[in-house]
Parts: sequence; C-alpha cells; structure tokens
Amino acid sequence: METDSKLRPMYLFKLLYELTDEDHPLTTYQLVDLLDERFGIKTQRTRIRQDVDALERFGFEIGVVRGQTNSYFFDRRIFESAELKLLIDAVQAANFITEKKSQELTEKLTQLVPAHEASALLKLTSHYGRLKQSNEQIYYIVDTLNKAILNKKRVSFCYFEYDIYKRHKLRQNGEPYELSPYALVWENNMYYVVGYYEKYSIIANFRVDRIANVPTIMDKAAVPAPDDFDPDEYKSTMIHMFNSERRTVELACNFSVMDAVVDRFGEDVDTGLIDEETFSVTAETAVNHIFYSWVFGFGGKVKILGPDDVVDGYANMVLDAAKSLVERME
Repeated sequence: METDSKLRPMYLFKLLYELTDEDHPLTTYQLVDLLDERFGIKTQRTRIRQDVDALERFGFEIGVVRGQTNSYFFDRRIFESAELKLLIDAVQAANFITEKKSQELTEKLTQLVPAHEASALLKLTSHYGRLKQSNEQIYYIVDTLNKAILNKKRVSFCYFEYDIYKRHKLRQNGEPYELSPYALVWENNMYYVVGYYEKYSIIANFRVDRIANVPTIMDKAAVPAPDDFDPDEYKSTMIHMFNSERRTVELACNFSVMDAVVDRFGEDVDTGLIDEETFSVTAETAVNHIFYSWVFGFGGKVKILGPDDVVDGYANMVLDAAKSLVERME
C-alpha cells in the first residue's frame, strides 16, 4: 500500500496525459475509478487534489475545470493535433522510410496526444499509396552518417543497384565507396547523403536507401566542404504532380534502365524478358505529358508497346514538339 501511495501521482499523470485535454477533462470521481480499474490503486477524492498539486509543483501544467466536482486535464502539450498530422503525413509519404518503420514512427507520434485524438489522427492519416523502400537498416545508416558528419570523418559503404531480375547487385563489384559526407538532404521523398567523392574528385550524392550496409566511420578526416557549399543550392530537382486517368501500360525497356523502372513503379512491378537486351514492363500509371516525358528522357531505351491510344498520345506529343521546333527554326 505504501508503494501504491508513492506511485499514485505517476499513475495519475499517466491517466491525465493519455486521456485528457481541455475538451475532455476527467472528474475526481472518474480519476478515482480509473486508478482502481487500470492500476489497482485505491484512493480517496481528497488525494487527487493533493497529487495534482504535487504534479504542478514538479512543473506539469494541469488544467482545472471548477464545479461541484472538479475536473482535471493535462495542459500545454508539445504538439497540437494539426502539427502531428503534418508530421505523420510526412512520415507516410517519405519513400525512403520502410513500411514497418513508418508504422512504428506513426505509433510513437500518436502517443503525444490523448487516446481520442490519436484515434482521430489515425483515421485522418493520408495513405498515399507511395512506394516504400525495403532497406530496414535505414535508421542505423542515417545515424552513422550523422555521426560522421558531426565528427568530420570519412565513411565507407557498399552501394547497390537492381539487376534485370530486380535483385540487389553491388556496384563496383562490391568495392566500398569512400565519401566525405557533408549533409543529408531530403528531395523527391528520398533521402540522400551529399559529400566529396574522392575517386572522381567531385561532390556527389548517394541515396541512403541504396546503401547496402551500415557505413563504417573511418579514422581519416573528411575532406573539408568548399566554403560556398550549400545543400539547398545543391538540390535542384522539382516534382510535378498532375491528376489524370490511370492506365495499365506495356513498355519495352533496355536492361540499363531497370533502376529507373523500379524507382518509378516499385520492386513488385511486373517484368519479363523480351530478348538479350530488353525486358518488358506492365504497370499502372497516370498517362499524361509527365509520363510521356519520362519515356522520352531515356532516348529510345524505353518504348511504349500499348495500349494503342497511349502509343498514339505519345507519338502526337513528340510530333507536336518537333513541329514547334521546326516552325521556330524556319
């Protein structure tokens, strides 16, 4: 009983933190009943006020609704529901965070609000249908890279790409990359490490989710970043999103574009062999000029096989562009 008496204020705070806010206070009677039901702690109404006073002296802000029976709620939370909604949506939308880690982060974030708000947030959570990566080491990779950046050390790591069968294949025949990391940047819903790549004497970037193993922090000092290096200026890619009809398309692709195909359609995309240099892709996509420009950007290494109206739409776009160019040159 003495132990229960010592722990009672902590359990009372747990109830107030998890269940209450300004619009959902709990009365003294409700708190007495909940302490008994959930934790087996029996107490009297007068003790509730004493414990609330103790929590306030410690520094917690406990709101009081005066009445015939006082009601109490936990006040001044770190995040408002709208702020958490933004954070949860960002987690769900980020391609570089795996599905498992996304759910874990979402659950942790919802613990920062009362249970009724957490339930509402989960119902409102946007499920973007975005393609999630499968590299479950992402947290440890990011943590190691951050440590290397802070300590100005070089890192070494293996980096993979996808082969024709969508299997991970180490680049450089498995020889580790050596990088002086400068910054981690989030762009196009992917996470990149930017730094000095000594092999080619350039500033380069590597996708964090494509790092095959947790990097090794080397004893070598990092090559200092140029005085004018700015991560925000380094990023230049923009994403354009347009609403349009979704269609199932068939493509013929050169082996060399498998990485780009997986990036766009995901690892589960339906692929097959056509010949010694070409594979087929069957995928659902929004058919618009963004899709056509994506195809065009490979310079003939990606061809649309069907449906016929999609092929015609692509041909018309290319012909219109060529016609405009010719007219301008005349």
